[in-house]
Amino acid sequence: MPQGGDPDQHVHARARLRSGQLRTKGGGDLPRQGVLHDAANPGSLRAHGLHGQKNADDSLRCDLLPPTIPIFPLPNVVLFPNVFLPLHIFEPRYRQMVEDALKGDRIIGMVLLRPGWEGNYEGRPPVYPVGCAGVITHAERLQEGRFNIVLRGMEKFRVTGEDHSRAYRIAEVESINEPPAENCRAEMRGERRRLEALLVPQPERQRDPKVPSSMPDEDLVNALAQYLEFEPVEKQALLERDGLLDRCRSLIELLEMKVIVSRHSWERDGVH
Repeated sequence: MPQGGDPDQHVHARARLRSGQLRTKGGGDLPRQGVLHDAANPGSLRAHGLHGQKNADDSLRCDLLPPTIPIFPLPNVVLFPNVFLPLHIFEPRYRQMVEDALKGDRIIGMVLLRPGWEGNYEGRPPVYPVGCAGVITHAERLQEGRFNIVLRGMEKFRVTGEDHSRAYRIAEVESINEPPAENCRAEMRGERRRLEALLVPQPERQRDPKVPSSMPDEDLVNALAQYLEFEPVEKQALLERDGLLDRCRSLIELLEMKVIVSRHSWERDGVH
C-alpha cells in the first residue's frame, strides 16, 4: 500500500462529492451547481499558492497526445474529457512522475485499477485499458516533495503496452476519437431535458435551477459522470461509451435505476 495506507488519499478533498447536496426525485444525492462549476472551471479549483501555466492546456490539442505517457492508476477515480480533477500526490514514485511531467508536456493518463489490485499495489497491477489523458493546469509543491495538482481531462486513450524503464508506470497509448458532439445536437436537446428532469423536479427547477443553462452538453454529461457517486466500474463504463449521446443515455439509465432503488428503499423503510 502507498504511504498513508490508502490510495484513495491521492484524491484531493475537493474532488470528492459531498453527500446531501442535491437530491434526485427518488432521493439520491447529486451535486449542486457549485460542484458542476468546479468540475468545468479551473479557476474555482485554484487554491492559494498554486502555480504553473494558466490555461496550460490551451495549446494542447487531442491530436498531440504522445505515443507514450505516464499513467496514474487509482481504484476509485475515472477522469473524463474537459473535466477538472484535483489530486494530492504523496507516493514517491508518483511524486517523481509529476516532477517529470512538469518538466515536459504536463500530461498524465488516469486509469482505473481492476478488482484485486490490493495485493500488488506496489507493483504493476492490471488496469482497464481505456483511460483519459489529462494536462496539469496547476501545481503546488508541498513539504517532503508532495504535490497538489489539478488535471484537466483531454481525451480518451487505449493502453497498448507498457514501458518498464521508470519506477512509475508509463504506457504506450493510442488516442480514441469520439464522434463529434456537433453531430448529435438535435438529439441531445431531448436527452438533456430527460437528464435535468432526473436531477431536480420541475417545480424546484423553475424556482432554483441547479444546472447552469449555459453549461455545454459535453461538460454537463462528463462532469456528472465523473462526480456523481457511481461505482468506479460504472464510471469506467460511461467513459468507454462511444461519444456524448451514448454516454448521456447510459448516464440517464444509471440515474433512473438509482431513482428506482431509492424509491424502493424509502418504501421499505416506510413500512417498517
